[in-house]
Amino acid sequence: MTVLTWNRLKWASFTHSAVYLVLLVAWAIPGLAPVEFVFGLAHGLGWFAMCALMIAGLKARVVNIRLATAVAVIGAVGPFIGSAEFVRQERVAARAS
Repeated sequence: MTVLTWNRLKWASFTHSAVYLVLLVAWAIPGLAPVEFVFGLAHGLGWFAMCALMIAGLKARVVNIRLATAVAVIGAVGPFIGSAEFVRQERVAARAS
């Protein structure tokens, strides 16, 4: 059994998007500086982890270059793009089969 699967990468991306959403909410609401710090750190470290996972997924042919780019490059400022790309590619694959 391989540890690096499409579903695990997808859920890691969704988790990273959820962390980013909490960070945006904490940033928008005054007085939540400690929460903003924790989720900002989690987002930054999560982005590094997602970059490493996408490179590994690309090398293992679990994901394609478009998805890896969406998650790793655009994911630094908007992880929602990567999560949306997972959903888009699943829908395209479902239509094809």
